[in-house]
Amino acid sequence: MTALLDLSPDELLTTTRAVRRRLDLDRPVELDVIKECLGVALQAPSGSNTQGWHWVVVTDPEQRLRIAELYRAAFSEYRDTATHGGGLFATDTQPASVQQRVSRSVAYLAENMHRVPVLLVACVRSSGSAVLPDQNQATMWGSLLPAVWSYMLAARARGLGTAWTDLHLRYEQRVADVLGLPEGVRQGPMIPTAYSLGTDFKPAPRTPIDQVLHLDRW
Repeated sequence: MTALLDLSPDELLTTTRAVRRRLDLDRPVELDVIKECLGVALQAPSGSNTQGWHWVVVTDPEQRLRIAELYRAAFSEYRDTATHGGGLFATDTQPASVQQRVSRSVAYLAENMHRVPVLLVACVRSSGSAVLPDQNQATMWGSLLPAVWSYMLAARARGLGTAWTDLHLRYEQRVADVLGLPEGVRQGPMIPTAYSLGTDFKPAPRTPIDQVLHLDRW
C-alpha cells in the first residue's frame, strides 16, 4: 500500500483543495495507486446500497488528448458566457483578486488537461432515458458523488492532487463516444489526477458558520 501523509481526519477534510497549477504534469501516476484510491471510494454510501458506479481511468495519451480538446471547447464557451456575466466565478463574497487567481488556475488546467497523467471519469448507470425524472436526480447523483469525494480524499492522503471538473458534460455524448460508454451509463464529474507539487495545502477561506447556519427554521 502507498505510504500515507501524516494528516488527521480533520486536516484531510479541510485541506483537500482543487489542485490545478500545482499538478506535476511530467510525473507518471501508477495505476496501483489509482486503484487504491478507488478502493476507498467503493466504501462510500450509495442509495439502497446499489453501488451503480463505474470508473473510467484514462491514461492513454491519445484518449486524453481527445477528451482535453472537448474540454477546452467547453471551457471556451463557458468563459465567453461568464465574461458577459461579470467574469469567471464572479461573487459578492470573495475579493476580486481571489476570483482572478481562481480564473487563471481554471484556464491553466483547461489549456493543459491533455498533459494530466490520469483523467478519471466517474459514471453511474441510469434507466437509459435521455432525460432523467426529477425524483431520480438526488438518488442517482447522491449514489455517485460521495464516492467521487472519497476518491479525492484518498488521493490527497497519498500525495496526489485532484480537481472537480464537469465542463466535459457540455459534450457528454461526444465524450461518451470517445470512452465507448454503453447506453444507460451517464457521466458525472471528471477528476484530473496527478502527483501534487508539494503537499502543504491549507484550509480555504469560507463564509463564517453563523452566516449560513439555521436552527429549526430559516
